[in-house]
Amino acid sequence: MDIYQEALEFHRKYKGKLHTTSPFSLKTKKDLSLAYTPGVAEPCRAIAKDQSKVYDYTIKGHTVAVISDGSSVLGLGNIGAEAGIPVMEGKCVLFKELAGIDAFPICIKTQNVDEIVSIVKNIAPVFGAVNLEDISAPRCFEVEDQLQDIGIPVMHDDQHGTAVVVYAALTNALKIVGKKFDEIVVVVSGAGAAGTAITRMLSCGGISAKICTPVKDILLCDSHGIVSKQRKDLNEPKKELLKITNKQNKSGTLADAFHGADVFIGVSAPNIVTKEMVQSMAKKSIVFAMANPVPEIMPNEAQKAGAYIVGTGRSDFPNQVNNALGFPGIFKGALDAHAVRITPEMRHAAAHALADYITPARDAILPSVLDKNVVFAIAEAVRKKAIEQNVVRK
Repeated sequence: MDIYQEALEFHRKYKGKLHTTSPFSLKTKKDLSLAYTPGVAEPCRAIAKDQSKVYDYTIKGHTVAVISDGSSVLGLGNIGAEAGIPVMEGKCVLFKELAGIDAFPICIKTQNVDEIVSIVKNIAPVFGAVNLEDISAPRCFEVEDQLQDIGIPVMHDDQHGTAVVVYAALTNALKIVGKKFDEIVVVVSGAGAAGTAITRMLSCGGISAKICTPVKDILLCDSHGIVSKQRKDLNEPKKELLKITNKQNKSGTLADAFHGADVFIGVSAPNIVTKEMVQSMAKKSIVFAMANPVPEIMPNEAQKAGAYIVGTGRSDFPNQVNNALGFPGIFKGALDAHAVRITPEMRHAAAHALADYITPARDAILPSVLDKNVVFAIAEAVRKKAIEQNVVRK
């Protein structure tokens, strides 16, 4: 039985991956009086008098909503709200098991930006933070932007969680190959949510030079090739990215972008990279083929072609470069700090904490997703940065 069939049986057996539990036993009339009527009226009155007390008397302070419209699930595409539920459930399991955070999957039956924003705003009173997930670009940028001032942290993890982990992985990979950020040319395949955030993070947009060194250049590629000034089919987000990428104004195919590049980061589609492309890269090249579930090139093929360090998004190969290493700690740190948003500086703090957690090796540039201490290292860095920036509840 292969992993896909086994996973199907696993999900059928458990009828999903989540159940609701209570931290206390409901056995006596006294228990009932405290948990429900008449006692429950008192915390209601307290919160009505002082809304900030909601963090003292309810689940809000340790609860995250994992919200998706099912429009860009894994590498499966626009499969809809119902089909996205297993991924959102899995995300909630990771929140609980790795960070001790209670999370709820909320898959919304609309793909209209204004409707999604309205729904999130209206359910926000229950939650301490919102993890946006698997919402396609460019709508995901609009949704996230419109939710930054609702009083709780809102982060689209496909963008920023992925970028944080890629930044940490690249930091450690460069240590091994003996190269520096400002010396390397990076090819990013995929101009959607993850590719956009990775590009911005590697370019240090709006971040102090004290904490971020931008890469020498980035060649961003979509399904039509290199994003360049010669292209007449670019949407506004891609035009904006041109301001920080492709400094030599190269044009051509993805294969053309590979020539002489130091790093490939794939967040796009399966099997689009050939051994010949990898062979055309600079010496001691780094390949992060992160399309899920099938990468842009299989790790053994990339290694045969000469890639010195290879990572994927999968847990069954060495060097898993996956946002699961980032989001539990990022959200835990934000919740612990009572943060009202997650800033770029907080994300950079998370990336540096993740990179510094491990002494990297060629087949171990990042720690295991299952190492729970990683979460606490990231969370503490994020918490400190939030307090330093004063983006916390008063």
